Amino acid sequence: MESWGCAMENPESPDRRPYGDGPLWLHPDDDLAPNRPGETLHGRIAALPAGAPRRLLDRLLVRSAEADELRARLVGEQAAGTRLDRLAEAGWRVLHSVPLPGAAEVCHLAIGPGGVLSLRSVFHRNARLRVDTDGVEVTRALRRHRVPHVRSCRRDARRAAHALARSRGFPVEVRPVLVCVAAAGVTVSPELRDVEVLTEHELPALAARGGVLKPDVVEALYGLARDRRTWRDV
Repeated sequence: MESWGCAMENPESPDRRPYGDGPLWLHPDDDLAPNRPGETLHGRIAALPAGAPRRLLDRLLVRSAEADELRARLVGEQAAGTRLDRLAEAGWRVLHSVPLPGAAEVCHLAIGPGGVLSLRSVFHRNARLRVDTDGVEVTRALRRHRVPHVRSCRRDARRAAHALARSRGFPVEVRPVLVCVAAAGVTVSPELRDVEVLTEHELPALAARGGVLKPDVVEALYGLARDRRTWRDV
């Protein structure tokens, strides 16, 4: 990448059985650990009209652009999520599609020796991206537009830090990370210091990061983060 400068409960009731190897107090419906990358997108895409006649109707109703955008977002989240899941061997715990109030979500939450990361994966195939302190300028085939990915990253991290701190009982630092998937090039302003920018190919290097959280803290935070109830009202 180039730079310009470069209250837990444990009721004894049959409807509170643990899910797999999850915390004993966690009901299956509350466990976010099984979520796939892009979990919510799978559901939205599945609800789209299917079959040639319906696809034609979809286009007549000007919904095809929305469908294409959803599929592109899914590809991006899957590409990043697959690489993040491989960090488990290095002691990281990763969650995908963490739901937030207001139909928002944290695309990926990684908790490991290197700290807690809130990652937003964005898909811009063959586009050149210029990332600054406010957003991302996307250039493809001589067409240019801006998207507020950087602000979204900050917001996701703030909400994640608030949710975890409220459940944990003391402040939890969550670092925002923007993951640019399938871009032809990524240029990052040296003035951008609070949001880390990576490509999907750089995600495996996170395995080498450490010295921030001990294994017991990683597991404690992961246990809280995988509980859907942690993310309510944040």
